[in-house]
Amino acid sequence: MIRFAARLVRPYISWLALVLAAMLVETVMALASPWPLKIVLDSVLGGDAPPAIVDVVSGGARDPLTLLNVAVAGTLIIALLQAGSAYLNSYYAVSIGQWVAHDLRQNVYAHLQRLSLSYYDRQQVGPLVSTITDDINVVQDFVSTSLLDILVDGLTIIGMLAVMFTLNWRFTSVALALTPLLAVFVYRLRSVIKTATHDVRRRQSELVTIVQEGLGAMRVVKAFGQGRFERERLGAKSLESVQAALYARRVRSLLAPVVTVMVAIGTAAVLWFGARLVLDEAMTAGALVVFMTYLQRLFRPIQSLARASTDIAAAAVGLERVRAVLDADERLPRAAHAHVLERGPGRVVFDRVSFGYAPERLVLTDVSFVAEPGQLIGVVGPSGSGKSTLVSLIPRFYDPLAGTVSIDGHNLRELSVRSLRRQVAFVLQETQLFHAPVWQNIAYGRPDATRDQIIDAARLAQAHDFIEALPDGYDTLVGHGGLPLSGGQRQRIGIARAMVRDAPILIMDEPSSGLDAESERLVFDGLRRLLTGRTTFVIAHNLATIQHADQILVLDGGRLVERGTHTDLLSAGGLYARLGRTQPAAPVRALEH
Repeated sequence: MIRFAARLVRPYISWLALVLAAMLVETVMALASPWPLKIVLDSVLGGDAPPAIVDVVSGGARDPLTLLNVAVAGTLIIALLQAGSAYLNSYYAVSIGQWVAHDLRQNVYAHLQRLSLSYYDRQQVGPLVSTITDDINVVQDFVSTSLLDILVDGLTIIGMLAVMFTLNWRFTSVALALTPLLAVFVYRLRSVIKTATHDVRRRQSELVTIVQEGLGAMRVVKAFGQGRFERERLGAKSLESVQAALYARRVRSLLAPVVTVMVAIGTAAVLWFGARLVLDEAMTAGALVVFMTYLQRLFRPIQSLARASTDIAAAAVGLERVRAVLDADERLPRAAHAHVLERGPGRVVFDRVSFGYAPERLVLTDVSFVAEPGQLIGVVGPSGSGKSTLVSLIPRFYDPLAGTVSIDGHNLRELSVRSLRRQVAFVLQETQLFHAPVWQNIAYGRPDATRDQIIDAARLAQAHDFIEALPDGYDTLVGHGGLPLSGGQRQRIGIARAMVRDAPILIMDEPSSGLDAESERLVFDGLRRLLTGRTTFVIAHNLATIQHADQILVLDGGRLVERGTHTDLLSAGGLYARLGRTQPAAPVRALEH
């Protein structure tokens, strides 16, 4: 964990060096700050000889007024140096913390983008969001504040101990007699705090998941009248979070009173011994005041370090959760010398392909077929037959457990994933719009598209007219928190997105599902133009949609049980024909080139 943290701050080593230098100055000034008071008590008021450095500064003059002026000037200089170094510490430490957090967010999010879909099939989004936000913020706060305080306190303790042992090693030994017990107590308590913090962070992540699911599915919640259930679900989880947080706080709260009592015992012992020595004239009052001042300043960073153990535990938990994401290695295997797939005709071949999300449970078994360039391929079958899984293998969202998938003669495993996915476009049942202008949503699959290309794609998708009618035309914000659009309008933006991508292979999952007659007509007008010259796979639930397909693949239980044209499969009287007989006779538009 320390090596991981060191890698995070390495790019900012120059700033860190400046912070350390400023901390050193601040520590030295903290050590020097009691001495002007000693000069006043012992030399100005008591008539003792001043320290040698005072003789140098005053030019050998020892009259009380000169010594007083030196003490006052020293107090101001010490304060100014301490304030300036504290400012540098604070500013650059916060800067390091902010940039470390920025780098961590970038690294975690980039790593999440590289992970395969199999990782997300098993992960909830809530904990990942919590890691990118809350856990990284905890690390940022630790680097910006707690880490600086720990370093300053550590240097202060070392300096104070050196001076105090020089002044009176017996006093110092008495004062620190209970410190080993305090160290053992803090160490034992830290593991308990870390465990409790882990529990708090886990429950907070679960809260984020519930809120995200409830708000994201608000239409479903309201449609089924489950608002009360969602409130109770959140309330129960929130109660668990409160109880976990209160337990963690109860554990942390043990620290302060124990430290306070031990510090008070040490201070009382030193005060008793010191006062006895002053009464016996074995020590001056000024020396006792300086020593007691050092003692108070010594105990202050000791108390801070003890309390910082809770911050260290929280930061360690945050770093562990961040590392858990960064250590996830569920990426698709990359070929040592991956080929870049150039645009080709779009010939897709499945050769004895088997696949399962878990090796012992196959979703596809021994599937083989060839999709020639420009063909319209229908994919049908009962629910759970493997239709979506089959088309997910084409852009290599997953790798087959057996067999090969190839495009234009290239095994997908030997291609760079980025170049492969540039050759595939999607139009799904529901187009996902991002909180961005319309033009940016259309250009999502091809960010370098020009304005003219975006508008041309929208015209071909029958979307230009309604986009122009929006308040700001192509610059209108849509998506989450933006302007709501109808299902047909969203689908036509999705078709325009696929148009502007201009990929040779197109995958569609019942793109007209749930649309009214007019929206369906406009969507199909756009789809007919999109299909031209592309190898197209269509997952169809209504067989009439794909009656003009060049080839229809019929899946059942993960196996390819039938293949042929609409007419041939109806004549064969198999599963395809039975699926057709169970569907309503209402006319449905058909996809065609």
